[in-house]
Amino acid sequence: MLATTYSAGLSGVDGFQVTVECGVNFRLEKFTIVGLPDAAVREAQQRIRAAAENCGFPIPECEVVVNMAPADMKKQGSAFDLAMLIGILSAAGLIGEVDLRRKCFIGELSLSGEVRPVKGVLSMCIAARNAGLDEVFVPAENASEASAADGIKVYGIPDTSTLISHLMGEKILTPLVFDKAAFLRRNSKYDVDFADVKGQERAKRALEIAAAGGHNVLLIGPPGTGKSMLAKRIPTILPPLTTEEAIESTKIHSIAGVLQRDVSLLTERPFRSPHHTLSPVSLSGGGAYPMPGEISLSHNGVLFLDEFPEFSKAATEVLRQPLEDRSVTIIRASGRVTFPCAFMLVCAMNPCRCGYYGHPTHPCTCNKKDIRDYLARISGPMLDRIDIQIEVPPLSYDELAVNTTSESSETIRNRVTAAREYAYNRFAKGDSPVPNAQLPARQTKEFCKLSPDADAIMKGAFNSMGLSARGYDRILRVARTIADLEGSEMIKGAHVAEAVQLRSLDRKYW
Repeated sequence: MLATTYSAGLSGVDGFQVTVECGVNFRLEKFTIVGLPDAAVREAQQRIRAAAENCGFPIPECEVVVNMAPADMKKQGSAFDLAMLIGILSAAGLIGEVDLRRKCFIGELSLSGEVRPVKGVLSMCIAARNAGLDEVFVPAENASEASAADGIKVYGIPDTSTLISHLMGEKILTPLVFDKAAFLRRNSKYDVDFADVKGQERAKRALEIAAAGGHNVLLIGPPGTGKSMLAKRIPTILPPLTTEEAIESTKIHSIAGVLQRDVSLLTERPFRSPHHTLSPVSLSGGGAYPMPGEISLSHNGVLFLDEFPEFSKAATEVLRQPLEDRSVTIIRASGRVTFPCAFMLVCAMNPCRCGYYGHPTHPCTCNKKDIRDYLARISGPMLDRIDIQIEVPPLSYDELAVNTTSESSETIRNRVTAAREYAYNRFAKGDSPVPNAQLPARQTKEFCKLSPDADAIMKGAFNSMGLSARGYDRILRVARTIADLEGSEMIKGAHVAEAVQLRSLDRKYW
């Protein structure tokens, strides 16, 4: 007998429908799985037999052949266990006449029949919905995540007995519904706030501009001046995630296995801060079966690289192409996958190895060659991709001892959100709005109109600073963001002047 069920697999950040054909013949016992399965899929036969027996439906001695289509796509992981079990039980006539059409089954089996959680459930549920399926059965621990896939009924299954009772009509389950209204009216709560940071008003202004336009930032200064403290508070001033952004980021975190249990969608923008000892593959993503790296886990959020020069040259140079393309393509023998990585890069560093070059009171112990070698760890092309370079100087006693409270993150966030909305209103209907830092060349030319005095300042800066074409465009986009914060459609001289000042730090150190 033959039965057909449906499941879903993963290819990069997206899912694809898998048709599971199960043939059962009552002859010499044998279990065969075909359709490019990996080791985890082939090992499912032991889990399936044990789970079936422990849930009261032992599979008799027979020949079982399972074909997984499309046969030319690699099937990896344990998410197909549940679909194979239901297909085999149906083909063997053990669960009666059950309608398996337009149903998708995702989950790993334990020997006891419990359904265990798997990675990438949201991507797989979206693939099932797009393939025209009506219902999806997932592990109970993945149900909250799966419910975010709008347009398909999601059932959380704790064990196979519960699933079979539902399919046979004995005990009907209630589908889980994602509360989109609650997600939209959520209030993000952070343990940190910009009000905690004393002084450093110029750095705060720079980070506000960076947040409003999604610009990359480099913070440079002696130890203890607040560089890391400022960087860790950037998520508190970024605009809230939209539903579409939350789904994109959640898919990546789910595939990587870092999504917390019982989480439907990420509610806050990602903030990733890897240690400087990480490898280039950990940063960009990869492996025999490519998985997302830190730059993709930072999608729609912030990637913070503290002690930037301490990262290996190979790791920092990996960032160059993703910063331009906002995606990273990984090619392996098993296939080619592309992960999105539209992130805001924030770097912090000391000006030299001892950290005190240029300090007003603490003497630097490095010689000139040491300083040059330390700064040379950051390449020119990498610096050229950083829009805002800001110095974070040491604070005086009076600045530290003052009792006045700085602006809160909420106040700054309101201005940043208003600036983003102002910028997004320029886009034509049907276009996908992006932050100013991600404007393509055509829209940069269209949206970044300079007043005569602004054009004169830009021309002077271009000639005196020896800017590249990329550097010119990035200053233009930063100036556009400054104008948006002021609600000005025309970029004025003051906007360009401030944008130039925010990029001139490399002339002092490099």
